[in-house]
Amino acid sequence: MANHASGSFDVKITPQKPDNTVSEAANLARMTIDKQFHGDLEGASKGEMLATSPDAKGSGVYVALERVTGTLKGRNGSFVLHHTGIMKRGVPQLTIEVVPDSGTGQLAGLAGKMLINIAPDGKHSYDFEYTLAEQP
Repeated sequence: MANHASGSFDVKITPQKPDNTVSEAANLARMTIDKQFHGDLEGASKGEMLATSPDAKGSGVYVALERVTGTLKGRNGSFVLHHTGIMKRGVPQLTIEVVPDSGTGQLAGLAGKMLINIAPDGKHSYDFEYTLAEQP
């Protein structure tokens, strides 16, 4: 049975400089992610993102991993989210999923997908559909 969690979050994205010649040659943007979640999920996440800049036609892509640590509806632990964002000629497609078997503590067995909403005023919120497998 699926569960639902929602709330808001604050995010700080900080660009990083390439730290080696391979990274420089790849010409990809690398950024750190620092989030604070509020609502049904109370906690913080830290992560990294790689991205290409959108071209003149409005196309680009990003991938990211972030480790979330906190409390999900009263259960403590951590888990990792994997992002894949594709912009094709101005049309966005975003998938954010829990990495299988990444849940710890009371969040062991967590699976699910998260949607991110950005309001016109720039405020961020999330909707998280998830399941928690029973642990032996």
